[in-house]
Amino acid sequence: MKIKLFYFLSLLLIITACENKESKEMSNNLINETSPYLLQHAYNPVDWNPWDSKYLDLAKKENKLVIISVGYSACHWCHVMERESFEDTIAAKLMNEKYISIKVDREERPDVDNVYMNAVQLMTGSGGWPLNVVTLPDGRPIWGGTYFTKDQWINALEQISKLYNDDPERLISYADQLEEGVKSLDVINLNETTPDFNLNIMQDYLNTWSTKFDMDYGGSKGMPKFMMPNNLHFLLKYSYQTNNKEIQKFVEVSLEKMAFGGVYDQVGGGFSRYSVDSKWHIPHFEKMLYDNAQLISLYSDAYKLTKNSLYKNVVYETISFLNSELKDSSGGYYSSLDADSKTDENVLEEGAFYVWTEEELIKVLKEKFKLFSDYYNINEYGYWEDNKYVLIRNQKDVEIASKFNISEDELTKLIQSCKSELNKVRNKRIKPRLDDKILSSWNGLMIKGFADSYKAFNEPDFLDAAIKNGEFIVKNLLQKDGQLLRNYKNKKSYINGYLEDYSAVISGFIALHEITLDDKWLNYSKKITDYVYKHFYNEKTKMFYFTSDLDEKLLSRTVNFRDNVIPSSNSMMANNLFLLSHYFDNEYYLDTAKSMLNNISPEFDLYPDGFSNWLDLMLKLSDSFYEVAIVGENSLIKATEINKQFKPNKLIIGSLNESDLPLLKNRHVDGDTYIYVCVKKACRLPVKSSEEALKFIN
Repeated sequence: MKIKLFYFLSLLLIITACENKESKEMSNNLINETSPYLLQHAYNPVDWNPWDSKYLDLAKKENKLVIISVGYSACHWCHVMERESFEDTIAAKLMNEKYISIKVDREERPDVDNVYMNAVQLMTGSGGWPLNVVTLPDGRPIWGGTYFTKDQWINALEQISKLYNDDPERLISYADQLEEGVKSLDVINLNETTPDFNLNIMQDYLNTWSTKFDMDYGGSKGMPKFMMPNNLHFLLKYSYQTNNKEIQKFVEVSLEKMAFGGVYDQVGGGFSRYSVDSKWHIPHFEKMLYDNAQLISLYSDAYKLTKNSLYKNVVYETISFLNSELKDSSGGYYSSLDADSKTDENVLEEGAFYVWTEEELIKVLKEKFKLFSDYYNINEYGYWEDNKYVLIRNQKDVEIASKFNISEDELTKLIQSCKSELNKVRNKRIKPRLDDKILSSWNGLMIKGFADSYKAFNEPDFLDAAIKNGEFIVKNLLQKDGQLLRNYKNKKSYINGYLEDYSAVISGFIALHEITLDDKWLNYSKKITDYVYKHFYNEKTKMFYFTSDLDEKLLSRTVNFRDNVIPSSNSMMANNLFLLSHYFDNEYYLDTAKSMLNNISPEFDLYPDGFSNWLDLMLKLSDSFYEVAIVGENSLIKATEINKQFKPNKLIIGSLNESDLPLLKNRHVDGDTYIYVCVKKACRLPVKSSEEALKFIN
């Protein structure tokens, strides 16, 4: 009897232990998520939860404050804070006892990120990631910041918890004030003054902006340096249309120095997110799809204007990187590669995959090392830290070739040989972690990148990639009524799209029409646009909300209008409406675009570089904008010829057969191909050659 009782008690203890273990494992609720960022935190001792209103309900029920921690999988300082604080048992114990903790992938949920980033910027004057916020049980923020050391984090959480217990009314009062502040940031009033869009007023904005130009290294003065592709793209167009050689020179300096810098992966191609110094040398090593997609567009257009072979090399190498590292077999493109990777000692370290010691380079390159070290500055100029170098150029090919008494062609072959050998060695290292979720908006930017590169180089692979990427979105993310889903992972699509998704995809689809002349891309664009009007539009202000009226209600319904590394969703939408108003002869679209620009234009005086995509629209409205309609069996050939020229103040529409689109209707003639160039609703007589048509576009 005693033996049976002993076994019964032992079995009970084992069952209880297993239940406790299972309970402990299940207390971190990220394990069933698909976001690579959330999964990185799934085994922290913190009782993390994904974003869901039920966890705010739980906080209210238990009267606990809430920690909302936002980041993304490629973020270096997110990893640092995880190692220091979220994997620490003392910090985790405090978080678990006193708080309900929620982890958010900012790339999956930019709506949540926008709200709490606005709050932190109001509280502290700055923002960034990781973003860490403490809120009341109802989700209203009371404290926040970015990266904190473990001691700072623990001390802050202890003090806030004590204050909430001792004097909750003080925190509630502060939350009330902060809530009003956050909501005020999203108030856009309808500007009822008569719009005044002209090149003279744009010159005033550029005079203000140009005081920030770094004429030595490009980009904005100071550090860190972000590439801001849309800023440079607008300036390239503006310099061309106004014949401003000084601004064109600034853009070319920027493009060269960025391509020469360590921010560009000299061995494998592709750009990192930004550099921490003023000469583009030392990057934060994460590689994001959105940066590279936009930079492909920028360098392709710059090549069309200048025929600089450096720009062509950057485009081809960057696309090669994207196809080898971020392409899904479905035709979509993944989000990013991590800043951190593991060393040979299995230690996670920033940039470990990309950097070199002098000894490594000598061992691999042997007799070629001397030339290579001169080319890429394996010296004091290229030194980083801990005997490591980040490759950076500061001389043109002609200078190096002259120094070593070889031709530029010979130099190019030698450097390519060195890069090939280094790539073989580097690919044996442990690669950075991959964020393999596919986002609608970033793939929309990628479609446009491929379309712009095809226009510049007529490379069939670029055309094929653009079409496959577009078909991927249609098949997996676009719904029958025009709704877009944001995310695709594990062969499933989910999360209702945000305005950013709709705007970027429409832009990509318009670009697809210009290189394929397939009207389905315009029809998709119109269907998506009409859905956006139905679910995102504010008729009173003539602006679009960031979230759909079908989405959950957050602290504030954000209106995204300031351009950043990715242009704002409203500025992208306004530019789309301008183009679609021409394609479909739709005055309502055009009036909306003009109203949107008029609403935002008072902001341009002090900070024009924060509104470059809006200025792009203003340039379209201030200068002549041409419609190039091509009809006939050779339309694609003519479109390709015209696309190769840098003419940013035009759109292309075309068809091989009869079409009901307004600009093409009744213009088809059997056996002939005609090009119609129209401006301000007046058309020239049709011509047959692209050379003649281009003469009409001033």
